[in-house]
Amino acid sequence: MARSAFVSKFGGLLAVAGSAVGLGNIWRFPTQVGQNGGSAFLLVYLGIILIFGIPLLLTEFIIGRRAKANVGLAYRKLAPGSPWGWIGTASSLVAYFIFTYYVIIVAWVLFYFCESAAGNLTLEACNNSFESHFGNFVTNPWKPLVFTGITMGIIHFIISAGVEKGIERSSKLLMPALFIILLILAGVAATMPGAGEGYKFLFDFQLSKITPEVCLSALGQCFYSVSIGMGLITYASYFRREVNLGRTALQVGLIDTFVAILAGLIIFPAVFSVPGLSPAESTGLVFVSLPSVFNSAFRDNSVLLWFVPTFFYCILFVAAVTSAMFLHEVATAFVAEKTGYSRRRSATLVSVSALAIAFVSSLSLGPWDFLKVFGMNLIDFLDYATSKLILPLTGLGSALFLGWRMKKADVVDEVTSSGMFSFRWQGVFLFIIRFIVPALILLIMVSQLLMTK
Repeated sequence: MARSAFVSKFGGLLAVAGSAVGLGNIWRFPTQVGQNGGSAFLLVYLGIILIFGIPLLLTEFIIGRRAKANVGLAYRKLAPGSPWGWIGTASSLVAYFIFTYYVIIVAWVLFYFCESAAGNLTLEACNNSFESHFGNFVTNPWKPLVFTGITMGIIHFIISAGVEKGIERSSKLLMPALFIILLILAGVAATMPGAGEGYKFLFDFQLSKITPEVCLSALGQCFYSVSIGMGLITYASYFRREVNLGRTALQVGLIDTFVAILAGLIIFPAVFSVPGLSPAESTGLVFVSLPSVFNSAFRDNSVLLWFVPTFFYCILFVAAVTSAMFLHEVATAFVAEKTGYSRRRSATLVSVSALAIAFVSSLSLGPWDFLKVFGMNLIDFLDYATSKLILPLTGLGSALFLGWRMKKADVVDEVTSSGMFSFRWQGVFLFIIRFIVPALILLIMVSQLLMTK
């Protein structure tokens, strides 16, 4: 059976960029900037993307296209009979379980988009408390389940349509729409009274503010932002031979960073337009703090009070859906290629089982709040187990596999597409992957364990 592939280079680029661009860019990145000195964090982050993020992206691209298999089988195909296969299995599982709770958060974003569009995300409509409004929603016995079901239906429809007609085609629509809306909102934010202060906070680079804590935060943000260890190998396996993997990794890293900076150009002018608000405090919770910021900043302009939150949650939903598609596809491709089931049947198995876990996890925040694992609700437990424990290990595994298990000739052959492209930095790349990247991932793991204690 012929294996699916991205039809066009541009469509494949947008699909992979969509897998990286998600809530981490528009939600978590501004939070990290706000809590870590603004421009100092951004400066460090740009450097880490170049020496850490892009090499890791290229690593997963090489493994994926070389194996021409989903992440769950790729390592076994390239190193049959060896223990390296556990990396692929773990990556498939981590993507699946992240998806089971990520889809809940995407559903929250969809709810807030609907609330904004209906004009219900105002201080008066929320009874003067955005915190209570959010709490009442997530603890409601049925509302989160309805929106989670709708979200799952959208994602299932896309994945069932296939790589070309589903993932690639939807990425060609969703990603340009995301950029257009981001640029419009950034333009609106530029007219706000706090725009100058927001830009200064983001771009007034001061080397004195760079601390070890800032560097560590930027390192962690980069690792999770570019979706390393979650199964990008599966998407890379759909790349055709004429795709320049090095250039694509660079483009994805730049797109991912560009979206995050655009999010900052929207949020920080709004934050600095409201007297008494701190960027570290106001961007921490997108469902509580930002509605308050928008209402304070646009209280005298009813049009912008509707327009900005509505389109902000629209781009947040689009970004979240493209990442959720990726997570679903990693699990679906693994089931399909492991069992021989059709794509539609495999997608249905993933959707139904993930929806069941999502429903239980969502209810653990409300009516079933007695469900605890090590004192955590199910969403927090799944996030901790996957993101903090397993994900760094799978990311580390991919770097070690390429750096120490794959033959240098195979790596060069894949990056150059058998001589079609040049690879002048092969020595630097292999040094980074063999030594620098593993050390930095271990640093992330140790810091997370220390913070947990």
